[in-house]
Amino acid sequence: MEWRLVITRGDVYWCMAVDEALLELRIANCIPNTLRLYVIEPSAVTIGYFQRVRDAVNLDYLLRNNIGFTRRITGGGSVYHDSSGEIVYSVVAPVYDIAVDVMESYRVICNGVVYAIRELGLEAMYKPVNDILVNGKKVSGSAQTRRRGYLLQHGTLMYDTDLDKLANSLKAPREKLRSHGVTSIRERVTTLSLELGYKLDYRRVLEALINGFTNALHIEFYRDKLSKEELELANKLYNKYKSREWMYRR
Repeated sequence: MEWRLVITRGDVYWCMAVDEALLELRIANCIPNTLRLYVIEPSAVTIGYFQRVRDAVNLDYLLRNNIGFTRRITGGGSVYHDSSGEIVYSVVAPVYDIAVDVMESYRVICNGVVYAIRELGLEAMYKPVNDILVNGKKVSGSAQTRRRGYLLQHGTLMYDTDLDKLANSLKAPREKLRSHGVTSIRERVTTLSLELGYKLDYRRVLEALINGFTNALHIEFYRDKLSKEELELANKLYNKYKSREWMYRR
């Protein structure tokens, strides 16, 4: 089983377009299984496929602070992506290469982040369905979609995210917050840098994630770049992710 590693950065519309392009091209057997590690730059927000915009984000705050957003093809809740404090991962593969059972596939893939955090010196806990906690607070969330026997799972690792901007950008239902024993988003989340007491840098976190996914998936990656075909399909999908029709479809 061949796996490749691709490291990129780009704006939120481009990053979501690339993830969908990878999924479609893997389904067509045009590319191998892929782990992509990327930074969304500039900072932006993504919302889950099934969310309503006004229930998921503080639109006034985003507008005042020139923070873009788009909708993902995966479920889950809204996410603030900090360009200088977060790395996003995405995994694209046939379900049988990970786990056919949805819950088990989340566990297997999220373990890549758990192992990375442990390498960085903290104890992490995977909490189903899709959260990873350090000292009881969330540092990572993930979301998944499946098409024709293939999956795309992507998620975050907040190593130095501006949590005040995160809290001001996002909305969460009171019932969901209460279920986690908190009254605000800010209470629920933390970063690796905060928990360690010193500032982590991007390169160190990136290498820890590579090692973490190598251990979780029991594979070796070869390093690669996006192909001409992937870039062309992502370019075609880019305008979809930037369109009001897509963003405000719910």
